[in-house]
Formats: sequence, structure tokens, C-alpha cells
Amino acid sequence: MNSSQPTSQTLLTAPRPRDVQVVEIAPQTTVLRSRTWERLKFEVEYSLCQGTTANAYLIQSDRTALIDPPGESFTQIFIQALQPYLETAPLDYIVISHVNPNRMATLAKLVEQLPQLTLVCSRPAAQALRATFPHWEHRLQTVCSPYDRLDLGQGHQLRLMPMPTPRWPDGLCTYDPAIRMLFSDKLFGAHLCSDTLFDEDWRKLEVDRRYYFDCLHATQARQVQTTLDQIAPLSIQCLAPGHGPLVRYSLSRLQNDYRQWCQHQQHQTLRVALIYASAYGNTAILADAIAQGLLQAGIAVESINCELSDHTHLAQAIETSDGLIIGSPTLGGHAPVQIQATLGVILTAAAKTKLVGVFGSYGWRGEAIDLLEEKLTDGNYRFGFETIRVRFSPDTTALKTCKAAGLQFARQLRQQKKKQAPRQAITETQTNRTEQAVGQVISTIGVVTTCQGDNHSGVLTTSVSQASFNPPGVMIAIADTPYAQRFLQPQAPLVINILKEGRTVRRHFSHQPQPGKNPFAQLSHHPAQNGCLILDEALAYVECTVQSWMPCGDRWLVYARVEQGNVLEATGITAMQHRKSGRQP
Repeated sequence: MNSSQPTSQTLLTAPRPRDVQVVEIAPQTTVLRSRTWERLKFEVEYSLCQGTTANAYLIQSDRTALIDPPGESFTQIFIQALQPYLETAPLDYIVISHVNPNRMATLAKLVEQLPQLTLVCSRPAAQALRATFPHWEHRLQTVCSPYDRLDLGQGHQLRLMPMPTPRWPDGLCTYDPAIRMLFSDKLFGAHLCSDTLFDEDWRKLEVDRRYYFDCLHATQARQVQTTLDQIAPLSIQCLAPGHGPLVRYSLSRLQNDYRQWCQHQQHQTLRVALIYASAYGNTAILADAIAQGLLQAGIAVESINCELSDHTHLAQAIETSDGLIIGSPTLGGHAPVQIQATLGVILTAAAKTKLVGVFGSYGWRGEAIDLLEEKLTDGNYRFGFETIRVRFSPDTTALKTCKAAGLQFARQLRQQKKKQAPRQAITETQTNRTEQAVGQVISTIGVVTTCQGDNHSGVLTTSVSQASFNPPGVMIAIADTPYAQRFLQPQAPLVINILKEGRTVRRHFSHQPQPGKNPFAQLSHHPAQNGCLILDEALAYVECTVQSWMPCGDRWLVYARVEQGNVLEATGITAMQHRKSGRQP
């Protein structure tokens, strides 16, 4: 299955100003959701362009703790919203689930205003804070084990659990047994801004949640599975993530989804080790963008921060991967020591048949990137894309280049594996004949449209057939992508637009729609009685209601009951899918 892509076509109006939504969510517990209704940053994870929230949580008991203040984009309005609570009780602790420069700006303002504060964080986070604020040494309380507690009184004995991952080595989750709430930081979130606080309508969140997972966690699936195992014994009534709606109504479903998504990565046939070090976060951003290209192409990716990975795991990943991509910053004209050591492991242990790639960020000359490219070239490794060099912080163009490089690497890797595969003439001949025979099965081409509120979307399918006569029903095959979740809902409304031979409507749609594209803007259409869109250039349409579905290989088969329909052009010929091979969708 390819990496998921957001596909909703949101009808945008003038954006609302940034604000902070303040709501009591449990006894003595308040959420302060800093909200932006526009795209916050240019990183791939925000490409849904539905805004986001930065969720902070305030627990006021005998002692008061603030969990995860937002980044500097919200510093001023957040402190204004927090101020009334500071006037009623002093703030004793700030629990920091992870540290980055943006959050440091808000922390600095709070420490300046509240000199009595104690900052509670993991050991890697404490190291980062010491490096930036040496005079904070006395106020740092370091979490060393998953059994550490922070007692706020009245049953609020916060359990502090380090959850390191390659992307967030300083990761920390916090569990409050008094209210059975897990403050999960980067887990279980979504970049989506709305007035809705909880996940009552959780089915509408499935595409956003999967896209968020693919952007942030798919490359560290092994560590995420470990985290899921750690939190499994907890009695959880609510998940409180760092972004998006709080999770109360789909607790089991979302945790099970995370496990399935992690397992999906492990079951891919081709794997790439994406190894990097990142001094200021820029190289890590590039790595994420490259990973998205690979994931979209159906390649499993293991992201490895070599500054934190042990030698055994690193060597094993290099040996077992089908391809290697390595990225480095340039520090003082050199590559970090960990990158140099990793390069040594690759040159001595990695087979010369492995496809490789090099990327990195720099401020002056980029000597580290040159070193990696030169050594791998001298080692007779084949490159899957042209070396990527980005000066200072990457912009949108640089991230598009990185994602395109990931897609190119995936194509090169598949071509290389195909050439390396042993030839079995008789078996392959028979296989080809079988594929040709299956290719003679023809089916109707259609565009299936659905809607969630005012959001309309459509997908191309080359497999539409009548499945039952009484009641009338149809069967459609949809590619097994996260986008398919929109159709796998009980009683979901659909319109199947049957296309006419000779027209070019199909070129506006895809089996896997891309983010930011609205094909309906280029086509004449009108709403059906069930709210979904009818394409005026279609030959005919049927309005349907989903009854059931089942997984079948790389497709979902969806059975829908026909409610009503009409022929829009009586003299047209139905567009049919004619194929040369059964492997062609």
C-alpha cells in the first residue's frame, strides 16, 4: 500500500485569526488549544492545509503542572490565555514531552515570568536545555525511568515514561491515573483545526490520522510498536495528543490502527535504511521529505538517527536493507563523528549492489555532503538520485525536491531488483500467459464520489460491476490506500459516475488522489440527492449506500446498494477497461 495522501477538497473561507481554546476536560484538568486555521509550517506533515492545534494541558491540584506549552508562533496569545490561571495558583512544574527551538522560546518567557518553575523532562531534553540555557541547571528535573512519578496531590501522581524515537529521542509520555488520561504528545494526533474538542465523529478523522502517522511515524514503526506495548497495560479513558482532537470515542480503534500501520511497514518487500544526523533539525526535515516519497511508492523505510542508535542495530539495518540513504549536516567543515563511523560501516559491510543516496544541509561549503558522495562513488555504489545539498533551512522547493528524490529512488530500486531477480524461463512464461488471460477480463470505468459535510472527493476505479439484482447492488474495487477509508463506512453515501467512451473525464481523477488537487473545479457537476457529486459529462450515474466491504489483495471490494440513478446520455457507449495483463489495474 502506498503512503497515504490527504484528499479532501475543503471549501475555504477567509481564515480566522489565531486563538486559544480553553476547556475543562476532567476534574482539575484544563486543555489550552492554541489554534491556527492556516498551514502552520511548510513541512510535509502540514500539507493537508487544514490548520492545526498545539495542545497544552494544565493540571491544578495541591501543586500545578503545565504539560507541553506551544511553540513561539503562539507564545504571546498562549501566555495571555494562561495568565488567569497563574493568578489563582502558582505554576510549579512544566512537563516537556520533547524540546525544539520553537518550544524553547515559550519556555524562556515562562521561566522569566515564573522564576520558581521546575522543568521536568527526559535526559536528552535536559541536555538540549542545558546547552541553550546553562543557567537553568538548578531547575531541571530529569526523568530516568518509566517508573518515575510526579506527585501533584489528590491522586494526580503523574507517571512519566520516556518514549525515545529516532525523530524525537527526548520523547516523553505522561499518564495521570486520577483521570485515566495519557498525554501522548506526538502519538495519536492529527493536523486539523476545528471547534470540535473530542473525536465524536471519528470516522471523518481516519484519513487525517493515517496521513499524520505516515508523515511522522511510518519511518520509526519499530519504536512506535514498542511504545504501544508500554502503554497497553494502562487503564486509559482519554488520549490527549499534542495536535488535533482529543481521543475519547475511538480509543481502541486508533490504537489498533497504529499497530496495523506499523505492521504494514514491516511487511513491505523492499526496505530502505534512511540514516542521518541533524545538528539543528534541518537535515532531519530533509530526511522526512525523502521518506514521504519512498512511502508513497510503497517502500518500507526505517529512519535511523545515528547519533542515538547503537552500533549493532545500525549494522543490522545496513545489512538487511535493500537500499541506503545517508544524510549529514556540515559542522566546522566536517561530518559529525557518528556519520563518519556510519560511513565506515557502509563501506566495509554493505554489498556493492545496494542502491545509495546522499543528502544534507550546510551553512558554508557542505564538506560533509561532498565526503559522503565521494567515498560512496569510490566504493562503486550506484546512486538512486542526484545528491541533494540544501543551504541553511529547507524551503518548500527543497522539500518537493526531496520527495521527488524518494520517488525516484524507489523506481530505481525496483528496476535494480528486477534485474537481479533470477530468470526462470518456464515459470515466467506460464506466469505471463496467466496474466494475459486475466487481462481479458474487462470491467466498467467509473468515478466514485463521496462527501463528508462540505468536503467532496472522488476516486477513479476501473472495476465496477453489478453484484446483485434484488435488491440492485454494485461491487467496486478501490485501491488499498488510507484514502479508501472514506468508503469503508456503514451507510456511507456514494455516487458512481459511469464514464463515456471517448471522453477525457478520467484524466482528472486518480486511483490515489494527490493532496491539494480539486478535480471538481475543472468539471461541470451538480449534487445528487444523497449530497455526493454527479459529473455532468458522465454517461450515467447511480446513487448508492455502502452495505459491506472486504479486503482482497491490494484492493478493497465494496458492495453498495443502489438507491436510484439516471442515464445522462442515451446514445453513448460505456467506457470499459481493456488490459494486456492481469497485473495492470
